[in-house]
Formats: sequence, C-alpha cells, structure tokens
Amino acid sequence: MIRWECDYAEGCHPDILAALARTNWEQTPGYGVDEHCDRARALIRDLCQAPDTCVEFLVGGTQTNTTVIAAALRPHQGVLCAHTGHINCHETGAIESTGHKVLPLPSADGKITAQQVRDAVEAHWQDSTHEHLVQPGMVYLSHPTEQGTVYTAQELTAISQVCREFGLPLFVDGARLAYGLAAEESVTLPLLAQLCDVFYLGGTKVGTLFGEAVVISNPTLASDFRYLIKQRGGMLAKGRLLGVQFETMLEDGLYFRLGKNGVEQAQRLRAVFAHKGYPFRYDSPTNQLFPILPNAHLEQLSGKHAWSFWEKVDETHTAVRFCTSWCTTPEQVEQLAADLKGLSQQP
Repeated sequence: MIRWECDYAEGCHPDILAALARTNWEQTPGYGVDEHCDRARALIRDLCQAPDTCVEFLVGGTQTNTTVIAAALRPHQGVLCAHTGHINCHETGAIESTGHKVLPLPSADGKITAQQVRDAVEAHWQDSTHEHLVQPGMVYLSHPTEQGTVYTAQELTAISQVCREFGLPLFVDGARLAYGLAAEESVTLPLLAQLCDVFYLGGTKVGTLFGEAVVISNPTLASDFRYLIKQRGGMLAKGRLLGVQFETMLEDGLYFRLGKNGVEQAQRLRAVFAHKGYPFRYDSPTNQLFPILPNAHLEQLSGKHAWSFWEKVDETHTAVRFCTSWCTTPEQVEQLAADLKGLSQQP
C-alpha cells in the first residue's frame, strides 16, 4: 500500500534522527532557551533577512494557530479567513475554544483577496449595530492553501497593504510552507517577513518529527508571546528537541530541498493523471493534487493506494486529494502510473 493521504505519514529525515542521537546526552536548559534553539533562530533570521524578528518554537500546527490568534486578538474580535481555511474546517473549533470567532470569506480556490478583506472590514464599520457584532481583528492565510494554491507576491502585498491600512495583523499559516516556497511564482521568506506580522515555517509536514517555527515581525505580538505559549500548553520542556531539528533542517538547505522534492514528485504525478485524462478540481502547483476520478477507478486502486476523499462531483465521479511529501520517491509515482495504466478509460 502506498499512502498519499498526507505529507506526514513517515517519521522524519535520517539527518534529524542522527542529530537527535548525536546530541542526546547533552545537558541544556529547558523550554527553548538552549544553544540549539538559539542557533536555529539565527538561521531563520538570516534566511528572512530580518535580524530583529522574534522566533519561537511550538510543537504542532493547531497549537500554533490557536496561540498566535489568541495573542493577536482582543476578546471581542474574530479572524478573517477563507471559508476553506484550516482554522475554519479542520481544527475542531480550536479557535472558537479560545473565545474568538472565525469569520469565513467565500473562496473558490482556497485564497482570499485584498478586496474581500476591505469589503468585510468596511461592512462591519458601516453597520450601525457594529458593536453588537464580532469585530474583524486579524487576517489568516495559508501558504499553500488547503487546495494547494499559493499567493503571488502581488496578491500578498495587496492584502498586507489593506491589513496595515485597517490595523489588522496578517498571519500566514506555513504548515506546508516549504512546498509553497518551491512552487513557481511563489513568495520568498524575506518577503513574508516584510509583509506579515507573523508566519511560521512548518516542520511536521516537511520532514521533522514535530515542530513549527513561528516568526514574529510585529513587536507588539512578540511581547509576552512566551507567556501565551506556556498558557496554551505549547512550551516543550525539552525544547532543545525543536532546536536540534530546525538547526539540522536549515543549516545546509535541507528544508528547501525536501520541499522541492515534494513539489517535483507532485508535478510528475500531475502528468500521470493528465495523461490518463483526469481533470483537476484545483490548479495546484504544490504537493497537493486534486484529480477527479471515476468511482470505478477509485475502487480498483483502493487495494494498492490510499488517498483522501475531497468531494463528490457527480454520481459517478469523485474529487480526491493525493499528497506527495518530502520523501516521496520516483518509484512510488511510477507504481501509481503503472496501476493507472491498467484501468479502463471508461468509468
């Protein structure tokens, strides 16, 4: 069985296991104030060309999203995002559990626009009863989105300008950021640091055992952020485990190579689906693909491959998600191609 459901089905890159074993008997301070975390912070600041940013480490994506959003919002405020955004669809009401409402905006491809943000904020303040409504207090984006799409530099710049006009912190969820950075026409780390108040480099889905590195450019958000990490249960006692992993990923570009592998294998897989004649639900340049297959073909593949259900297209066709990862191999793509070749062209 080859598993295509997600990009975290495997453990971690061997270099990380080696680094953890090599440093296992070191004695260091706890809670992320050790030399490995400091080294990882310095590497991230250099890559972002932002020497004054705050960098902190948390364990997982949902924990990171709830902590950042809680830090940015006042009690009466909510967060604007695409209606398909992770915080709106796949985090079990985690944001609402902190006392903040998710304010979803319609999206056809996982992205929202600067005009949508402007319209939402202006509509709130133009409502004569606005004090009875949840106030838009920040903007959440994913790069890549849940649909595998990415924001261009022009799109992100426009959203950032609107956010700054209205005083809204801009937060970019980077759980799959390495795959976004590897896509054509993507933004860069320095641009993210320049345009965002806060974003993060995801490790869990790009080859670490666990861990997300939060980059905070806005000093107001950075103030007391470690208190919130602790309060939300995110301050790992053995914090050096996070530092060692990000240090290993970033010191020689491994993070970017792993992201590139995921995207390259996805594009090979895209060609396989296209050759078979399957259309795509979204035009994704990253490691998530959404082909539309006849149900009969999915049934025939189910014993050899696993994927994620996305949505029913009609009575006989289903859109599914195939995810490549940091360690997907050409041989796995070739095996799927061979298995698809044996299927009938007709549903």
